[in-house]
Amino acid sequence: MKVLEASYQKDLLIRLKQGDEPAFNALYKAYSKPLYLRMLRMVKDKDIADELLQELFIKLWDNRHKVDTEKSFQSFMYTVAQNLVYNYFRKLSSDQSLIQSLLLRGTDHYLNGEQLLENKQASELLNDAINQLSPQRKLVFNLCKVEGKSYEETSRIMGISIATVNSHMTQSLQSIKAYLLKHQDVAFVLMSAYVVGEMVK
Repeated sequence: MKVLEASYQKDLLIRLKQGDEPAFNALYKAYSKPLYLRMLRMVKDKDIADELLQELFIKLWDNRHKVDTEKSFQSFMYTVAQNLVYNYFRKLSSDQSLIQSLLLRGTDHYLNGEQLLENKQASELLNDAINQLSPQRKLVFNLCKVEGKSYEETSRIMGISIATVNSHMTQSLQSIKAYLLKHQDVAFVLMSAYVVGEMVK
């Protein structure tokens, strides 16, 4: 999707390379929202997405002389944003407190069965976590998360109430979170698989 009209954007970029702050502000105004939403979809945290956005535009200003006005500025910005997110997740892999916080806050976002099953290592880790569940919770989890069925559909298939399905899912996610926290060295694979899936949307 085109954010700015081509000739106007090129003029802004030429001015940006010359250190023109109003041109920088105009580019920020045009691109900050779509870039923020893109990164928010990947990191699932408003504060982190906002920090990454600020870092992205600081990098743009600091490296303004390197901007190629003949190439797609939009693609350039999306690539830099993507690299910032990758770097954020790489940091998580070595920062125990950050990875624990992310796992506890948003594990359910990283348990999209269709995406994870495409990654062998992530699939094995997820299967190990699921296999720790009781038979009934395991079935509920597979129906809801892996097969994508609604709680209502799952309740009909299993002959249990929607409230019971919800209870089983809540307990299952808690159990899987606990399992991942015990395997933080490989839990990063889950997040990486998720991020890759989000980036190609």
